[in-house]
Amino acid sequence: MSDTPQPVRHYLVVSDFDQTLSFNDSGVILSELLGVPQFEEKVRGLSRVRLVQQGAELTYLLRHDPEFRCVRREHLVEAGRRVALKKNLREFVEFFNNGLDTHRFTFYVVSAAPREVVEAALDGIVPPTHIIATELDFEPGGEICAIKQVSAGYGKVAAVEALEARLQIAPDHTIFVGDGSSDLHVILRVNNSHGYTIAVSEAPPVVRLARRTVLSDNALSVLVPILEDIVGWDEQQIRAWFEPRGLALQEWEKARTDWLTIRDTREPVPVP
Repeated sequence: MSDTPQPVRHYLVVSDFDQTLSFNDSGVILSELLGVPQFEEKVRGLSRVRLVQQGAELTYLLRHDPEFRCVRREHLVEAGRRVALKKNLREFVEFFNNGLDTHRFTFYVVSAAPREVVEAALDGIVPPTHIIATELDFEPGGEICAIKQVSAGYGKVAAVEALEARLQIAPDHTIFVGDGSSDLHVILRVNNSHGYTIAVSEAPPVVRLARRTVLSDNALSVLVPILEDIVGWDEQQIRAWFEPRGLALQEWEKARTDWLTIRDTREPVPVP
């Protein structure tokens, strides 16, 4: 056996925020804070007419919907403080900060949510320098006056590519974690570059494209496919990593999900 030390592999880990690191959509929380009803219906309406990129609906509403024009910076910060984060999120981020003897990770959050929301929600967990989110300009009184940057759709792809270039990490060493249709562009880009993608929801478009899908209310669950497929650990080694931390993989069910709609071809197709 050779005693030559193995080179340390460096990976970029990029995660979405809403419903990936958290349980809720920040737009829903903000609308509840303001007492604005039917936020999700507004989003569905924007999606139907394809007026904005998926994920950028809240940003559009903040600038153009009369019910959201009252939003100030302090409302965004308060909404962030009310976000319910997934369990063990701090330990999840610390894993990447500490790395392993054979693997080093640099962790970033890339989100279409306003920066004020994401920073407030992740205060003390992820430094602001490692958060890329939608950037807004504010008037002296706190009113939103302009949109500087939206990290949705292709905006997420551009953010990931810029991080790879700045950190000098090859695209095949990028790991992306996301949950919804707004992540499809970056998932496709990472897959096509031979990177690694993880879905954390049952949304059919994402599940079909992501290399692995993990469903759990605990952020540390995302480490399981990373430790297995990237680091190369077996199930026993992965369980042994969790146990000293007072955690046990009580239920670990691996299954492939097929999403099917079966139509009787002998019956006429209904006209919408």
